[in-house]
Amino acid sequence: MPNTLQSTTAAARSARSGKTGRSATPMAFVRSIAHAYVDQGKDPMAALQAAQITPSDLARVDARVSAAQFEALNAHAMQELDDEALGWFARRLPWGSHGLLCRASITAPNLGVALKRWCRHHRLLVDDIVLHLAVDQGLASVCIEERRPGRFPAPALREFCLVSTLRFLLGYASWAIDSGLALRSVCFPYAAPAHADAYALMFPGPVHFDTPQARVTQTALCFDASYLALPLRRDEAALRVMLQRALPLTVRPYRRDRLLGQQVREALRPHGTDADHAHTAQTLALQLHLSPRTLHRQLQAEGLNLQALKDEARRGRAEDLLRRTQRSIKQVAQAAGFRNEKSFARAFRVWTGQSPSEFRRQAQELTP
Repeated sequence: MPNTLQSTTAAARSARSGKTGRSATPMAFVRSIAHAYVDQGKDPMAALQAAQITPSDLARVDARVSAAQFEALNAHAMQELDDEALGWFARRLPWGSHGLLCRASITAPNLGVALKRWCRHHRLLVDDIVLHLAVDQGLASVCIEERRPGRFPAPALREFCLVSTLRFLLGYASWAIDSGLALRSVCFPYAAPAHADAYALMFPGPVHFDTPQARVTQTALCFDASYLALPLRRDEAALRVMLQRALPLTVRPYRRDRLLGQQVREALRPHGTDADHAHTAQTLALQLHLSPRTLHRQLQAEGLNLQALKDEARRGRAEDLLRRTQRSIKQVAQAAGFRNEKSFARAFRVWTGQSPSEFRRQAQELTP
């Protein structure tokens, strides 16, 4: 993906200093890279040594490597094999191919246009798979259509191809808009592998596999379509710097989310007859796949706080019930999460400058 040799030396330094860090990347992905060497009749030992992965590590089925090690391995292998796809496709993706995709997309006015360009230009590189961007009922999906699903000699190679293709796109998209994408779902058309727990780190959000309980027919990355309207926050100069060391974008999730406030509002919005008032920082963080501390920190970065968002949701619920129903003020108070009518009236006056009864009367007068 990068276009200079600096990424290899930087990644190797990271691997040497970071091997003792958290190891979460499945060894199955490392073996897939070693398989690419075998396909080209080359020895993978130099690449493994650059990442400080020993032959005994490679042989352990349940072993894991750190993000720094995997970054170093990828950087070395992609350049040595001159193939950024590492043998997935019928033809090589020469070193710098993903950089071309990035350059073709960086001038787009927003993420939606950038992703359309990425999908379109990806077809110029390979025809084994085709990427599609679709929007339906507020949900955006990037889907992978496999044109040659039977070409992989082993299921692990197919898995590595599909996972990496989505990670490349997700990493670039997140960097381009300077925001993580809160994923609604990620779907893969194969049974859950033994290392399925690693997917939660690669794709923060619900991950679904092809199981009898949830049949999946395609690979897809789904997120709120609102992200597509976000403008790109990077330019050509920033792209040149990023391409010096782009691989971390593909192996380390981009955490910061510029739309977290909107996600919290959606989580607080009632979806049944009455609102769920049991929401706490802990329950919301769990629902959004964050820690409570990260939830508060990211909201603060957006100029928001959780209590204000909860008050906003309660106010919206109360106003809606006062306008549309004939429930008593006491019932509206309970539905909006207040213990009694008195505390509700006090809060409602602070919000609107009116009592609930005055608000209802005025709303009814304005209704034709």
